Amino acid sequence: MKASLRWIKEFVDLPTNDAEVVAGVLSDLGIEVEGIERREASFSGVVVARVLAIKPHPAADKVRIATLDDGGEPIDVVCGAWNFGEGATVAYARVGAVLPGGITIGKKPVRGVMSPGMICSEIEMDLGEEKGGILVLPDGYAAPGTDFAGTLPYPDAIFDLSITPNRPDAMSIHGLARELGAFYELPVRIPTAVFSEEGATAARVIIEEPERCTRFTAREVRGVQVGPSPLWMRLRLRDAGVRPISNVVDVTNYVMLELGQPLHAFDLDRITDETIVVRLARAGEPLTTLDGVARSLSAEDLVIAGVDEPLGLAGIMGGGDSEVSAATTRVLIEVAHFEPTRVLLSGKRHGLRTEAVSRFERGVDPELPPAASARAASLMVEVAGGGVVGGFVDAHPRPHQSVEIALPVSEAGRLLGADIAGAEQAGYLRRLGFAVEGGNPLQVVVPSFRPDVTRPADLIEEIARLHGYDNFPSRLVSGQGGGLGPLQNMLRMARMAMVGAGFFEILSFDFIAARSLEGLRLAPDDPRSRPIRLRNPLNEEQEFLRTTLLPGLLDGLRRNVQRNRPDVALFEVGSVFLRGEGVLPEQPRHLAFAATGARRGRSGGDYEAGDAAGVAEVLLTALGHQATIVQAAVPGLHPGRAAFLEVDGRRIGSVGEIDPLVAAAWDLENRVVVGEFDLASLEAPAPAPFIMPSAYPPVVFDLAFDLAEEVAAAALLATVGAAAGPFLESLAIFDVFRGEPLGPGRKSVAVRLAFRAPDRTMVDGELGPIRRAISSRVTDDLGGRLRGG
Repeated sequence: MKASLRWIKEFVDLPTNDAEVVAGVLSDLGIEVEGIERREASFSGVVVARVLAIKPHPAADKVRIATLDDGGEPIDVVCGAWNFGEGATVAYARVGAVLPGGITIGKKPVRGVMSPGMICSEIEMDLGEEKGGILVLPDGYAAPGTDFAGTLPYPDAIFDLSITPNRPDAMSIHGLARELGAFYELPVRIPTAVFSEEGATAARVIIEEPERCTRFTAREVRGVQVGPSPLWMRLRLRDAGVRPISNVVDVTNYVMLELGQPLHAFDLDRITDETIVVRLARAGEPLTTLDGVARSLSAEDLVIAGVDEPLGLAGIMGGGDSEVSAATTRVLIEVAHFEPTRVLLSGKRHGLRTEAVSRFERGVDPELPPAASARAASLMVEVAGGGVVGGFVDAHPRPHQSVEIALPVSEAGRLLGADIAGAEQAGYLRRLGFAVEGGNPLQVVVPSFRPDVTRPADLIEEIARLHGYDNFPSRLVSGQGGGLGPLQNMLRMARMAMVGAGFFEILSFDFIAARSLEGLRLAPDDPRSRPIRLRNPLNEEQEFLRTTLLPGLLDGLRRNVQRNRPDVALFEVGSVFLRGEGVLPEQPRHLAFAATGARRGRSGGDYEAGDAAGVAEVLLTALGHQATIVQAAVPGLHPGRAAFLEVDGRRIGSVGEIDPLVAAAWDLENRVVVGEFDLASLEAPAPAPFIMPSAYPPVVFDLAFDLAEEVAAAALLATVGAAAGPFLESLAIFDVFRGEPLGPGRKSVAVRLAFRAPDRTMVDGELGPIRRAISSRVTDDLGGRLRGG
């Protein structure tokens, strides 16, 4: 929504003209300002002039010579437009004037007649799109010689606002003024409506669907002359992003922007028996809407109809058969209130997203139609002539019932963490238009323009908005202990471990496309291959709830590689959604990573399957768990380069290199290593006890074992560690060898051990028994043999 600061200030006397300050206030009130566009006249040297006389050009039939009064001596100017006559008021660019685009106006001959300056059109001054000739101003617009730019509603600032779905009251100039008035504690004026009525209208309104149309008003304006709107109204509409059409139609759009109430103007002479019927459409009933599209209506659509034929889609768009035209002289102004949800559904059904829909679907003030109708009638008489006919029709089958809420004063402290006195709470609410009585609880009557306020918590939000979010103290809620909870602590440690391993965290959407899961080449019986489909997906790329984090990570790799960043390592922590036995899906929290290209922080070498296992060990060690890596065939991963991860005998995830076919589905040419773990299956790590570091040097030595090929490296590490005793400080594999003199099916695995005692330097006499214990344990448990011993 676009809103003019000048227009807002017509209803509230703001203490500042600084658009940035006002934007900050709106943001503090919960109304997002996405941008500010500065508007000012893009020309100079143009003045108001009066046409004194017109005479033919002596040497040309298509141009005339106009004698102008520009505040000085009369001046003759050649002009090719024919849409004005003597006595007209025009915009005259004097010699030296500068028009949009940097065009400087001079004096030049036109078929032998010298013409100093030019009479301007809207397009030439960038004030509109009217191509019918020069801009003709109203009689008495301004004295000849007046700077024309100074008569325009500029300079101005146009706010580009994002209004949340629960705030229909903010979708109007007057609604924004009301918010600012509440903030600054200033009175807010209401738009004026001045007119007299004559006679009585014959128009009738019949509401057959009172549940969907709770109010319908109709007012006749007779004797209008349809034509262009005055310049000030056209500029206001243009700055708000609405295209001017004609004075009658422009009035309805103007009032909608000003008050937030959609309106529609019918040509009353084109409505049979001057009777309006609000009813459901008949299935397949035809209607050609104002956009020229012939539509087949649904029996769920509410229509504004005549005696027989539909005249428009209620709350969405009018029909072509009753639209206002240049021949219209009698106008029926419709201002109604429709049930929001059905307007939304009908609009989606017909693919129509109009300004009216965007307001009705949020919930327009049900008490607003009479005031909006009066304002529209007043403006219509002002800009299109004619007079208002008496007999205002107000069909109101379901009067609005005010919402009353009892608000305990203590509720603010409970929800906001700050004690606000009852009188202060009442003051905030009254400034926002709520009626407040009583002491504790406060008895609050919600104004009709706030359908989003239905419970005490909503009132607390209103109090917080005016109290100011920045004024709440930053402290823990009373009664709550400090520090991180077990889950928070585990997630923080997991993130620190992954960042320490050289990975960058990303956040991806919870929604994925079907082709993303197909690209992973999962087994048919894999729970991840049966995602839950969204009922109303945003698009085909976000049709299902994700069952794995890998598609988002692979998308991230592809995006980086395509942007010439081939070395990238990413991880993500988030929920996945798996089908469960209940109505809601299971939502375990996972951690996953993916990397391709050169290892970060090392010289040479690309990521490979062993790196994936290493990252998993680093992560699980940081979380206080010992991982067991079990080589196996994992769906979607490369055969022979994949493994499952186990902790305490429970499978928690998998690691490895992805299948080349999977990599190809994401256009990734280099090796890609991945891993994904179920954090929910891990216990939060216990606080690590403090161990006094030893001041004595370690004793380091290597052992190599002759093992059968099928013995896993993890099994060897576990066996050696179990036999090494309490002084073992570190243990790692540093070499694997196959070949002579080892026999077939045998391999040599070398490990490096470091021992350190807390109170002394260990000697060979202590280490000998340890070596023998390790060797014996490997022989007994794994069938291995210590080489060289």
